[in-house]
Amino acid sequence: MMTHGMKSGALLMALCLVAAPTLAAADAAAGQAFFLGTHAGGKPDTPSCTTCHTSDPRAMGKSRAGKPIDPMAKSANPNRFTDPAKVEKWFRRNCNSVLGRECTANEKADFLAYMKSI
Repeated sequence: MMTHGMKSGALLMALCLVAAPTLAAADAAAGQAFFLGTHAGGKPDTPSCTTCHTSDPRAMGKSRAGKPIDPMAKSANPNRFTDPAKVEKWFRRNCNSVLGRECTANEKADFLAYMKSI
């Protein structure tokens, strides 16, 4: 069983693996703008993270197929971002869907800083 300290350590490990180059400079406000923003280049039916995750990361979301999505915010979902492989898998999939490309290390770090801040 994971303790709170172990979960925090797992989050730090995930953050380091996906965003190590920019972790120290991560900007939660930039992450919020990225999360809420409408982007071009991706699939027309997913122009924003909020398309599936809602504008409140503490709330449940819904996939395009209607499947429930657990909250993104660490405060509402303590297990979120604790598995580095899962974090990278979903960044790759969702960034390609929304942006039409993989997210940069800066975008990942800012996004994760925002999700941790709320």
